[in-house]
Amino acid sequence: MARAMFEYTKTVLKKVSFNSDLFCKELEKALTRLLPYEVDELTIWLRQFTANKPELYSCLALIK
Repeated sequence: MARAMFEYTKTVLKKVSFNSDLFCKELEKALTRLLPYEVDELTIWLRQFTANKPELYSCLALIK
């Protein structure tokens, strides 16, 4: 079940990546719902996903 939440989170983030405000809100939700090791995986995925999307860089500050 937890893995499904991780995949769902990635799907949602991909769909809202056109709007940085929505992206940040969904990322905040994801960080509260995912398990710690999934947050680590999400961090790696986010760095790759946002590599060519400079408008989303500000949202990466939510990850500590």
